[in-house]
Amino acid sequence: MSARIPPRLRMAFYWVLAAEFFVGFATKFWPGPTFFGSAYSVKFVDWGFPAWFRFVVGAIELTCAILLVIPLKRFRFIGATGLVFLLTAAVTTHLIDDAALYEEVSAPIHLVIMTMVALANWPADWKDLVHPQRDNPATPTSTRGVEHSTP
Repeated sequence: MSARIPPRLRMAFYWVLAAEFFVGFATKFWPGPTFFGSAYSVKFVDWGFPAWFRFVVGAIELTCAILLVIPLKRFRFIGATGLVFLLTAAVTTHLIDDAALYEEVSAPIHLVIMTMVALANWPADWKDLVHPQRDNPATPTSTRGVEHSTP
C-alpha cells in the first residue's frame, strides 16, 4: 500500500527545497561574510578551488532550484539530478577538508533528499527527457500531423 501525498503538499515541499538552494545561490554571490561564516570567495580558495568557482556553483544551484518548481516531472528530475551531482562534490569537499559539523551534516542530508526527489520523478522512459510529447500509437495518424487518406 502506497501513501498518496496531496499535490499541494508535494508542491510546497519542492518550493521549500528550491528556497533552500536559492539561499545557497545568494550566499555564493554575496561578496562578504554570510550567516554561514566567512565569505564563499575565501571558503572556495581554502578548499582549493579558484574564487570565481563559487559563481559556477551558485548558478547551478539557482538553475536546479528553478527546475524543481516547474510542475513537470522531467524538469524536476533534471533539477534534482543536477543537485545530486553538485551535492556529491560538496560532500566530498567537506569530508576531505574537515569542515564544520553543520557543513558535514547539511550536505549529506540534502544529498539524500535530492536523491529521493530524483527517484520520485524518475522518467518512465529516458526518451521522455528528450522528447516529452512522443507519439502515442493509439492516436490516429491525422492528429500526428500526417494526412490520413481513406481508399
